[in-house]
This record gives sequence, C-alpha cells and structure tokens, in this order.
Amino acid sequence: MGGEAVATVSAEDSAMDAIQRRLMFEDECILVDEHDNVVGHESKYNCHLMEKIEKENLLHRAFSVFLFNSKYELLLQQRSATKVTFPLVWTNTCCSHPLYRESELIQENFLGVRNASQRKLLDELGIPPEDLPVDEFIPVGRMLYKAPSDGKWGEHELDYLLFIVRDVKVNPNPEEVADVMYVDKDKLKELLRKADAGEDRIKLSPWFRLVVDNFLMEWWDHVEKGTLHEAANMKAIHKLT
Repeated sequence: MGGEAVATVSAEDSAMDAIQRRLMFEDECILVDEHDNVVGHESKYNCHLMEKIEKENLLHRAFSVFLFNSKYELLLQQRSATKVTFPLVWTNTCCSHPLYRESELIQENFLGVRNASQRKLLDELGIPPEDLPVDEFIPVGRMLYKAPSDGKWGEHELDYLLFIVRDVKVNPNPEEVADVMYVDKDKLKELLRKADAGEDRIKLSPWFRLVVDNFLMEWWDHVEKGTLHEAANMKAIHKLT
C-alpha cells in the first residue's frame, strides 16, 4: 500500500537541515483518497515531492490548528528557515500531519488528528499536552488543496481545520518556528495587505490564505460568540485546488 522510504540521498537532500531531513525520511504520512478514506501510507519525503504528487496523485491527511487566547486573538507562527516546504512564511498556529500510527489513525470523534495536533503543538511551540486537552480541539471543517512550494517540493493535502481557545505559554522550537505573534482581525488584515503588496518580505502559506479567504472571518465571529459548533461542518470536504 505505502511505498518504501527513499534509500539514496542526493547532494541536494544532504544539504537539508539534519533534523528536517530525518523527519522527511522517518515520518510516515497517511495517504487518503479525495473522500478521506485511508488508502495507505508513504514517507513525508515522497508525499511532498511535486513529481510524485503530479504523477501518482499522492494525497495525504493533514491538520491546521487555529489557537485563540481569551482575548480572541489568533496565534500565528513564522515557519523556520530550515523548513523544506514554505520556509519563513507566516501561517496559522500549527500545521502538520497525523502519522501512520494507531493513536493518530483513530477516526472516532476525529481523535487521531486531535492527538496529532496536541503532539505537534508540543514539538513546535513547546505547549504541554496538559494545557491542550484533546477534547477541547473543535474540528470545524476539511479542505483539499494542492500548492507547489518550489520546483521540487509542494503540498497536496486533505486538511482538517481545528480551532481551540486557550491561554497558553509558548516556547517555540527554533528548528520549526522562526517567530510567533498574536493578531486581532485588524492586525491580520494589515498582514494580508503587506503580503499582497510585497512589503516587509511578508509571505503567507497557501493553506492559511485559503482558510482566510474562504472561512476564517466568519468562523472567528463564532469563536467570539461561543457558537463555533454551529459553524462546524465535518461532512463536507471543500475542494479548493
């Protein structure tokens, strides 16, 4: 079902940051079809090769967490310079993949992606699991998108969008995160303006921009009103490719 990890390492691959290279070869992503049925597994490396994405239509499951504090400000991160895909772009709180392991394959109540979200928020932002109970992550929707990063790498993901409201202490891992900031709606709009104008070298991840352009402001209103469950729709898969 899933392919073998790539055995040979090219000169280009050798130039990768050592930690990012290890993750690319060791992490096994969950392959799905366009209806989110699990069809196998594949290395993170192969899942992000545009050649594989285009030729084999590899699609993997992902998640994007949007964490708000009690003032309903959204925590953003800037991806580290050593990230293989989309380095130094600003994006939502945490974006990654559930892995092909029992705890992250659980479909019931979307527990697999909730477990994965808790794991990566510790890895990337140093937030302890006890500060992020899995049952407080609210799955709001799913989207399917494809986005090239450069000539070699890209994304083709079926992305679970998870919201959570918690006041947390953040201790970013520099291997994963270059910077963080909280934004209110006005500050986010200014960030979008700068990205569109090419000011201050601001770039946004394609998946974050898709959420902003299609859903975020309406969902943010529901966060402030405490009615996010009314906006959630986990039956549909929004195809935004």
